[in-house]
Amino acid sequence: MAAKRTQYEPTLDLLKKVTTVVADTADFELIEKYKPQDATTNPSLLLMAAQKEEYGHLLKKAVAYGKKEGKTPEEVLDKTATKLAVLFGCEILKKVPGRVSSEVDARLSYDKEASVAKGKEIIALYAEEGIPKERVLIKLASTWEGIQAGAELEKCGIHCNLTLLFSFAQAVACAQAGVTLISPFVGRILDWYKQFEADKDHTDTNDPGVISVTKIYNYYKKYGYKTIVMGASFRTVEEIKNLAGCDYLTIGPSILTKLQEDKTGLEQKLCAEAAKKMDIPKVEELTQGKFLWMHNEDRMAVEKLSDGIRKFAVDCGKLDDQLRKIIASA
Repeated sequence: MAAKRTQYEPTLDLLKKVTTVVADTADFELIEKYKPQDATTNPSLLLMAAQKEEYGHLLKKAVAYGKKEGKTPEEVLDKTATKLAVLFGCEILKKVPGRVSSEVDARLSYDKEASVAKGKEIIALYAEEGIPKERVLIKLASTWEGIQAGAELEKCGIHCNLTLLFSFAQAVACAQAGVTLISPFVGRILDWYKQFEADKDHTDTNDPGVISVTKIYNYYKKYGYKTIVMGASFRTVEEIKNLAGCDYLTIGPSILTKLQEDKTGLEQKLCAEAAKKMDIPKVEELTQGKFLWMHNEDRMAVEKLSDGIRKFAVDCGKLDDQLRKIIASA
């Protein structure tokens, strides 16, 4: 592995030399401050951002679009919410040189056809705003249906980010589907193990989330999969440091601040060339049945995937409630 680098540069700057840093926020000011390559949003982040007065003009534009294009109250709401996500994405793209991830409604996580349709709708709305599809990632939950939706969208030249990824089975299926990027959740995996295996040491390199992403990264590099590994959902600076060298890491504002303030040095932990030399067995092509069984064998992943979808769906509902009030008063 690479030798320790200078201890005088902020850790965030050192990290950017070995990993693409993505901002896990829809706050434009924070994106401008930390200058990430890409940015990602979800309903939780949109809900927080939409409550800020400075983004009121985006809400007005989204509502006007929804009222024009929707034929029923539910259609007006759906089109307003989708347009709002795209408008936030367009603003983010003014501040990052790379791509933005825009999420398909979590309530479509088990509906392949609806997810494909929504992904195409999102890309079309970006095109109307002058944004090419190459600058957008469609974010889908890593259910079997979501992964297959991702595979279909990729065939149309639409790049996808498969999120809520907790199991090795999900990672293998995503690689086999040829999706552009995956977002394995580090912190949420740690949360589960701290709750159900509280007597064990989960610090530093024993962190189950770090172990999971490391395993996925090494497997992908060993077998030449092009799918980008983007670690997500971090709880500590140490988790970030232990994944230095990962393709991408998407990091929230509080930890970005800590990384900017930290000057204790950084050692690259993950290396594609080292992974290629590892003795790692290859998993056979997964059918739906094989995938579901392999995923089912990981209790943590089963619980965290369903829990994550429910939580994102709750945030979708809260955003809907807020938008209904705004639509009614417009």
